[in-house]
Amino acid sequence: MRNSPLTTVLLALLGISAVLSLFLFWKYSTRGREYRALQVQVAGIQQNRNIIASLAQESLEYSKTHPAIDPILEEAKLKVPKTGVPTITK
Repeated sequence: MRNSPLTTVLLALLGISAVLSLFLFWKYSTRGREYRALQVQVAGIQQNRNIIASLAQESLEYSKTHPAIDPILEEAKLKVPKTGVPTITK
């Protein structure tokens, strides 16, 4: 049985395919780990946003009975400042 060039070419293609498959698997697994880490960060950010929104809502409710907190809420842009200028509505 003689060595044919077709066998050599097919073996080279198989080797290239194996190396490429290993490289793509490595990229996929590293991206998967990165994706899971980012999901944890997103969950933490969403939790913080919910806590801040709840705190802002509670502060606005508190300001209804304790107007001394209004300057702080106005500075944080949670409440519109009360000015002596009347607003015109149509």
